[in-house]
Amino acid sequence: MGARRALHFVFKVGDRGRSARFYRELLGMSVLRHEEFEEGCKASCNGPYDGKWSKTMVGYGPEDNHFVAELTYNYGIGEYRLGNDFLGITLVSSQAVSNAKKMGWPLQEVTTGIFEAEAPGGYKFYLEDKEQLKQDPVLKVTLGVSDLQKSINYWSDLLGMKIYEKDEEKQRALLGYADNQLPVIEALMKKENQKILTPLVSLDTPGKATVQVIILADPDGHEICFVGDEAFRDLSKVDPNGDKLLDDAMAADNSDKWFAAQKMKKASA
Repeated sequence: MGARRALHFVFKVGDRGRSARFYRELLGMSVLRHEEFEEGCKASCNGPYDGKWSKTMVGYGPEDNHFVAELTYNYGIGEYRLGNDFLGITLVSSQAVSNAKKMGWPLQEVTTGIFEAEAPGGYKFYLEDKEQLKQDPVLKVTLGVSDLQKSINYWSDLLGMKIYEKDEEKQRALLGYADNQLPVIEALMKKENQKILTPLVSLDTPGKATVQVIILADPDGHEICFVGDEAFRDLSKVDPNGDKLLDDAMAADNSDKWFAAQKMKKASA
């Protein structure tokens, strides 16, 4: 049984330039890899979009041992309407707090020593004003759920997560990953009549490894993508040209000019 852990949280971005500035200059993350795609993904991870798109992995270190943000950009989409499920990512970094103040980026102190910063697109980040953790500054992702116990049962009993904290009064729980394998997960979900958004499939990345993926949905529809470990380690190697690839793609992106010339606005999704 291979060890399992949280890898990515996916953010849809409509303004790639401002988003890159937030994650690189404010949060202090590095571009780990950047990939451009001419057509949609056969897995459901990018939603119902069939056109040209890109994904950029940003984080504080290699994906092998760091939690990473995946920034997904669809060339024809200018903005996305947020739901009420994503409540924020908490990370420890006094440097990020300092960067935000120097940049004049709005900060709100929500409790002593913890500041809220909003990324382009409305995504909330909670910055603890303490020395940045060496292993990984990202502490947790907070999601809103409609039924706490039902969600705990799903993430713990079915997905094998360990319950670290549970507070019935405040209706919240903290869970972390354990061990499992993709075919076992798929078989269990079928047995329990749980929603499978993308059955076990192999995804090709041009010039890189082919990885196995299965995408599930929890009781509130949160999408959970599992990827095979061995091929993913090859796919996710840090690309020293990641920053340049992202900058080149943004410089070559004429979609804003095209929409302006057509007197049209990019779609909202």
